[in-house]
Amino acid sequence: MPVIQIDDLSDPALSDYSGLTDVALRRISEPEGGLYIAESAKVIERALSAGHVPRSVLCEAKWVDSIRPLVADHVPIFVGESALLESLTGFNLHRGALASMHRPVLPSVASLLQDARRVVILEDIVDHTNVGAIFRSVAGLGADAVLITPRCADPLYRRSVRVSMGTVLQVPWTRLPEWELAAPMLHDAGFTIAALALSDDAVTLDEFAVEPPERVAIVFGTEGDGLSRAALSVADTVVTIPMLHGVDSLNVASASAVALWALRV
Repeated sequence: MPVIQIDDLSDPALSDYSGLTDVALRRISEPEGGLYIAESAKVIERALSAGHVPRSVLCEAKWVDSIRPLVADHVPIFVGESALLESLTGFNLHRGALASMHRPVLPSVASLLQDARRVVILEDIVDHTNVGAIFRSVAGLGADAVLITPRCADPLYRRSVRVSMGTVLQVPWTRLPEWELAAPMLHDAGFTIAALALSDDAVTLDEFAVEPPERVAIVFGTEGDGLSRAALSVADTVVTIPMLHGVDSLNVASASAVALWALRV
């Protein structure tokens, strides 16, 4: 296995790790470049277990022995001093290692819906921490898949992967088209679309959970504004979580955990 000591940052192979704190740059470079970054040995191991293929690994020398057994013999491990690596990535590699991974091909919507009973839809959620936390709830509480809208944040962004504890690499997910195409896909597959939102005609989660539909897609909206009019217009029902003490709603990640627990099968 090639362990490559780096003393400068001129190697083009290191460009995968450049400016990882620049969100705008990564939104272009990672998806279009067909890569994502896995952080820490645990997340790298989960990515490999999910069948994802590494391009390279970046770490300090003290982490090489723990990383070496995880990756294939042909995958280069770039090793450098802490200050040099921080100048490359923009942050301290305190979690041990980064791996540049090839993005897997996303499955079709139809293939994810085929055998699913509970799916979660994320509409335009832009906070990577919330995306990662929702994936962790999905994994822990038993939904079958996550579908995200075209403007939703990237689940494979480093922070999303980290917050999810690597479950974004295990939970099946893909992107939906716009609602005018997405809603018929869901209905044709037999799904009831349940929008989690505040509305005068909403049913409470308690009521909805008494006898839930056989197949349900639970839709969660963006931070602050909530679900769009388009999402609400295609929903078969609106569901709300009853609140106390003048609080009208929960953070979207917390709401997802509550809803998934109530609808667990």
